[in-house]
Amino acid sequence: MLLAVDVGNTQTVYGLYDGERLAEHWRVTTEAERTGDELGVLVGRLLELRDVGFEDIGGVCLSSTVPPLVRAYEEFARDYVEATLLVLGPGTRTGIPISYDDPREVGPDRIANAVAARERYGAPCIVVDFGTSTNFDIVSAEGEYVGGVLAPGIEVSMEALFARAARLVKVDFTPPPSVIGKTTVSGLQSGLVYGFAGQVDGIVKRIRAEIGDAAPVVATGGLRADRPARGNDRQGRPAPDAGGPPARLGPERLSGALSAHGRRKATAPRRAPGADGRYALSVTGRLTRRRARRRCAP
Repeated sequence: MLLAVDVGNTQTVYGLYDGERLAEHWRVTTEAERTGDELGVLVGRLLELRDVGFEDIGGVCLSSTVPPLVRAYEEFARDYVEATLLVLGPGTRTGIPISYDDPREVGPDRIANAVAARERYGAPCIVVDFGTSTNFDIVSAEGEYVGGVLAPGIEVSMEALFARAARLVKVDFTPPPSVIGKTTVSGLQSGLVYGFAGQVDGIVKRIRAEIGDAAPVVATGGLRADRPARGNDRQGRPAPDAGGPPARLGPERLSGALSAHGRRKATAPRRAPGADGRYALSVTGRLTRRRARRRCAP
């Protein structure tokens, strides 16, 4: 099985693949200070919920926008899974050309978006990723990643507004009964919902003017952004298979094509637990006695 890990600034998504099938997925809060041991305990507990152990994992594929956690996942893959870790980044062969002035500046999450969207929807296509920032990633008709647009995220913008305006209260990100608000709450909701909807519609319209009107738009991200934008087919309608309500292509699905591509590289020959002095986590989530003895040894 393959463990695909999508580490975002706010949330981390784990996808467990059995061949080409996404068998299970989990979403947790991203904590940049986590160590390899903490990740071992966390992931071990999640796997335990589905009666899966580390011995069932043949490889780990990582996309991380939080650089300090790359080291922690390297330790996790080495000490717990005992399998090869494929880290998506500059130079990784994903099968999609990066047409960017400096390819090293492209985040791994944006590469994963482009790879999976092209795999599922073809080229050209546009991915709108609603996260800490709202990213627009574009794949050209030739199947190349050609760049995108970066805008402030919805939640970040909301928090900034509420922090700077003392008389405004926090509101839910839901559409009001009408565009014209009759109360402060409905006025804020109207500005947030229709303001960001207009932002997405306007940017997508300009992108399509450059790459062609046939480009489908796929929405994804940690924020359930079914109000400002939905997964779209080539006619602009909600996509029928975009990951369930809200209609979107979830991060666990976006990592699917990358995971399938990297599976051959990520799989390493299995060794008996402890054969080379490495550590393992039991199915119950407890450290093995062997590791406990190592820690107690002088």
